[in-house]
Amino acid sequence: MNMDILLLPGDGIGPEVVTAAVQVLEAVASKYGHVFSFREELIGGCAIDRYGAAITDETLAACKASDAVLLGAVGGPKWDDPQGKVRPEQGLLRLRKSLGVFANLRPVRVHPSLVNASPLKPEKLAGVDMLVVRELTGGLYFGQPRGREIVDGATRAVDTLEYYDYEIRRVVDLAFRQARGRRKRVTSVDKANVLESSRLWRQVAIQVSLGYPDVALEHVLVDTASMQLIANPARFDVLVTENMFGDILTDEASVLAGSMGVLPSASLGDGGPGLYEPIHGSAPDIAGKGIANPIGTILSAALMLRYSCGLEREAMAIESAVDGTLTAGRRTADLGGKLTTRQMADEVVQRL
Repeated sequence: MNMDILLLPGDGIGPEVVTAAVQVLEAVASKYGHVFSFREELIGGCAIDRYGAAITDETLAACKASDAVLLGAVGGPKWDDPQGKVRPEQGLLRLRKSLGVFANLRPVRVHPSLVNASPLKPEKLAGVDMLVVRELTGGLYFGQPRGREIVDGATRAVDTLEYYDYEIRRVVDLAFRQARGRRKRVTSVDKANVLESSRLWRQVAIQVSLGYPDVALEHVLVDTASMQLIANPARFDVLVTENMFGDILTDEASVLAGSMGVLPSASLGDGGPGLYEPIHGSAPDIAGKGIANPIGTILSAALMLRYSCGLEREAMAIESAVDGTLTAGRRTADLGGKLTTRQMADEVVQRL
């Protein structure tokens, strides 16, 4: 198979972890007889420095013309001015919207050898294997109107939480389809006791569930869900929720796995290239030191092979190699080890 992959390393540790994932992908291509072609573009703070925009029209066109997009991370203190008109995150939001990737899939599985890396008691982590499906192109991050104004001498800020029924329906439907291949349980997370948008979310979720009589649906308020993620995480199979709730809950769920550095994600739409990235940020405090954990990005590359290429065997080979590496006790600093980013990638390649 020939595959054109657009790389957006971004800022901070992004270039380091993307380089590690490319190393693994090249090893997979060699082993299984594929041809992966890589092209690199700028996004985030580095794009602001070069072009004055967090992502350019030309980069968006290159992304749309690719088979898949592999992203590192964006942002950093250099561009973290709340008064700034151009921010790195704007590039990420525009990219998601332009690609139409409305569903972000974030698998959370606790590796047996990492139970002691989590602050939770080991018995709390037994059987944890969930998939969080986050709506990605609606909600507070995209709603209009938004902005600031002076009202009676006071500064007023507005963000709009907006959803159409079809935006909810398509992501909830995807969650049910994913659940059919798992334990057949969907937990829809909302704030329906307060928010009108959540009441619509719950109504649509119920409608969608009628088409999946073999899959159980439950509704959980977001505050309860955040508590249950720590108190009883193994109860969850597939969680589906709106944009901001999903953003927060998946960062919380990373505590279960021991480190944000090990969790991947896949952002999918109704066609066109998927967007793949680790859930962690740019980690500017360790950028350039060569010690960042590349596992989340490597596993994101595995998801890319699965969802954008249909290469299930190759995806499973990467995941198995990562499992073997962690089982052997090979770790980066965030997991209590001493391996560099490159050494961690080397360990995965050796086990392919």
